[in-house]
Amino acid sequence: MLTRVDENFEARLRQVIPEDVIRHADARYLEEPRGRWAGQAGLVLAPTQTEQVAEIIRACAAEDVPVIPYGGGTGLVGGQVAEGEMAPVILSLERMTRIREVHPEENVLVAEAGVILADVQAAAAEVDRLFPLSLAAEGSARIGGNLATNAGGVNVLRYGNARDLCLGLEAVLPDGQIWHGLSRLRKDNAGYDLRNLLIGSEGTLGVITAASLKLAPVPAVKGTAMFVVPTPEAALRLLTLARAQMGEGISAFELMHRQGFDFLAEVLPDVRRPFDTSPDWCVLIELGLARGLNAEAALAELFEHGHGEGITSDAVIAQSQAQRDQFWAVREQMPEANRRIGSVSSHDISVPIGAIPDFIAQGEQVIAALGPFRINCFGHVGDGNLHYNVFPMPGKTRADHMEERDKIKRAVHDLVHRLEGSVSAEHGVGRLKVGDLERYGDPAKLAAMRAIKAALDPKGIMNPGAVLRA
Repeated sequence: MLTRVDENFEARLRQVIPEDVIRHADARYLEEPRGRWAGQAGLVLAPTQTEQVAEIIRACAAEDVPVIPYGGGTGLVGGQVAEGEMAPVILSLERMTRIREVHPEENVLVAEAGVILADVQAAAAEVDRLFPLSLAAEGSARIGGNLATNAGGVNVLRYGNARDLCLGLEAVLPDGQIWHGLSRLRKDNAGYDLRNLLIGSEGTLGVITAASLKLAPVPAVKGTAMFVVPTPEAALRLLTLARAQMGEGISAFELMHRQGFDFLAEVLPDVRRPFDTSPDWCVLIELGLARGLNAEAALAELFEHGHGEGITSDAVIAQSQAQRDQFWAVREQMPEANRRIGSVSSHDISVPIGAIPDFIAQGEQVIAALGPFRINCFGHVGDGNLHYNVFPMPGKTRADHMEERDKIKRAVHDLVHRLEGSVSAEHGVGRLKVGDLERYGDPAKLAAMRAIKAALDPKGIMNPGAVLRA
């Protein structure tokens, strides 16, 4: 049975960690971006070294005190807060911010878990390399949290998820042992893959303290364009055409619906939109090509072929970095516009890429059967990940539909499951989707997950209630 932090525990902990590790439990550690949970804390601890993390975990394991690892606090599924749990230790990695090593000749960078994602990108850029993980919260999300949730973002199509960008980890296991796994190897088949076990485990199997990260060459030539397409099916045909023409040169392929543009016009009018009249559907394409190639010419040729096949009717090709930034601002501000409008129910889902048109068409029918709502569907169509968000009609607020939220979520997730998709594409399970994992997860997989959790964390101290029900 887990126990709360008390004065005796705190006194014993002070004997093994420096005084400055103990922080005030201010509101930022007890909140999450969507405001669905209010956490609690017995202690907030912010170590600066891996050995201090190990001392803290050993102390917590000895007295069955729960531990909530905390990165940048940007997670959207409640994995970083503990509502109703026995007042835990919140273990913040915010002070572990060193770039330990950079090996440009190997395309490797070693960073501590508290380094902000944008700072990892900047450190790579200093040696003329690219760290391609990119997402809306990159200015505050920390790399340890990105790995703990296997973050996705806009460049998954070309470079993969966070898991695909990590070669090795340093981590503290639930008994306080330090796993020194900061490998820079591309090939290592020596035993079980603990790296991939910890990545995506959301702090339930240990605390990531550092990572060896893969870098990539910076594309010599970039190109960005917005293409108008009549339907999601046409968008997929355009993706196929683009791949045939440019191969792996496509870095991102983002689908956006008219509703998203309308929301921007309503609540973020300063965001410049590329078309005078919002199209029903459009795609944002980003290219990264080798030196000597012409990205603008490649995009123009793609438009000509697509127009000839009736799958695109208009396009705007960026002529400068400022225009590229404007195009990306449209995509990156859509989540903020959604937040200001206030969704009734938001969904981070994935389906097989070929099933995207069926999901969108059937989703409209499913939601219409529940009542009049607006749908903003957008996302990383190149990897099958859509953000499918349901909103009240004008004049209503989400507070008017609170009784319908669970019905909407269940209807959308049932459809995703029927189409052999996932109800958690890139945000993780956290506390929000524990019930969904139980409902839709494969029984054999769930049994194996529980066995792994029991073996590595027999006392259940690591982020209890996240991913698996405590």
